[in-house]
Amino acid sequence: MTIETDLADLAAAHTAGAVVVDVREPDEYVGGHVPGAVNIPLAQVRGRSAEVPSDARVYVVCASGNRSKGATDTLRAAGLDAVSVRGGTRAWREAGHPVTTGARP
Repeated sequence: MTIETDLADLAAAHTAGAVVVDVREPDEYVGGHVPGAVNIPLAQVRGRSAEVPSDARVYVVCASGNRSKGATDTLRAAGLDAVSVRGGTRAWREAGHPVTTGARP
């Protein structure tokens, strides 16, 4: 079962330096992402789960919250404390939070 959280939780955690994984495709990520988010496309999550820190909660985002659910389940199966963020990057942007463009987190 996917564990979800809301945008307010992500915003508070982000301010405190939370780990954010963006599971959108690279072209989507480059167009605008949560500052500091690491891009691991959904199709690569299983193979790259070892790259995700295991010592803190991980916030998983996509465009709207659908792909992040599957990625969250995969990361949780790998033993990580991962949560999917409802509304994803679209909601983050619409709420007026900053986004970073380009390929760097």
